[in-house]
Order: sequence, then C-alpha cells, then structure tokens
Amino acid sequence: MGTTSESKPATAGATGQDDQSREGEIFDLLSNQRRRYAIHYCKREDGPVTLGDLAEHVAAWELEKEVDEITSAERKRVYTSLQQTHLPTLERADVIEFDDRTIELTDEAAELDVYLDIVPGDSVPWGVYYLGLSAVGAVVMAGLWLEVIPTKTIPELGWATLTFGLFAASAVVHIVQNRRMRLGEIEKPP
Repeated sequence: MGTTSESKPATAGATGQDDQSREGEIFDLLSNQRRRYAIHYCKREDGPVTLGDLAEHVAAWELEKEVDEITSAERKRVYTSLQQTHLPTLERADVIEFDDRTIELTDEAAELDVYLDIVPGDSVPWGVYYLGLSAVGAVVMAGLWLEVIPTKTIPELGWATLTFGLFAASAVVHIVQNRRMRLGEIEKPP
C-alpha cells in the first residue's frame, strides 16, 4: 500500500530541515521590496484586494508619489511585474490566494511579522539597547554591593526600583514601536 508524501509523518531531523527551509523561503520572499509592499497593502486593507488597486499603491510607494499622480505606464509596469512574478511567488509560498485579479492573504501571512523587526536607520537595535541598559543596571548593582553608591538619599530598594522602571518603560516603548512598524499597521509601508 503506497503513501503520499503528505501522509508520511515527519521525523525530528526532517522537521528541523523543513523549518530551516521554510525560514529561508520566508527571508527570500521578504527580501524583495515590491513583495513587502504587496503584503503591507493587503494587511492594511484587511480583505480581498484587486490587482489594479494593489499595483497603484505599490507604484506610488516605490516612486514616492500620491496614487493619483501615478501615470498609466508606471502603474502598468508594476501591475505586470506583480501579476507575472511577485504574486505567483507569494501564492506558491502560501502567503496569498491569487485568482488572476483578486488577492487575499492566507492565515500563513500572520507568521511573517516575526521576521520583520524593522529598525529605522537612525536608531539603535533593541538588542544593543537592552545590553546597554543591562550594563547600567550591573554598574548600579555593583556600586550598591561595594557601597560606592550613596544609599542615604536614595535607598537600595529605590535604586532597584529605578533600574526595574527603566527596563519596564523600555519594554513598553519597544512593544509600541514594534506594533507601529508592522506591515499593514500604518498608511505607508515602513
């Protein structure tokens, strides 16, 4: 009795390779700005979109123009590229459903947010920021242990509360900024 590859259980080793393969595929998908813009527009609209509307918005974002300023040639160039290359690629990756004129995100598209930690060029990556904040906390704690930091004006518990407060405030800012920078959350793509 034969089985299809879909009905075979995955082994632990195969699952690891499958995960790495899927991750590579996702990074490849997201490496293209036009595909990121397409995903952004679909997420923003939160439902099926037409290829014509998608092409207009992607062209406007790429050319840094308003949608009503896009020429027919500019729209057609993006329309053709999306229809022939980018949308079929996203569909093969199971990120969208594309029926030649209408595009809709699949449930798999929600997975993409994890791969899009967008850091503006003029800011410090959050990992580096938290490392620096940890260094400051370590200096404060060492100063308290070595009795170098005065505890008469601010007691030890006050220093600990201050350090905790810095981490908590930073975490809140981090969460708010990450949510704001997700594809589909703001008018123009990040």
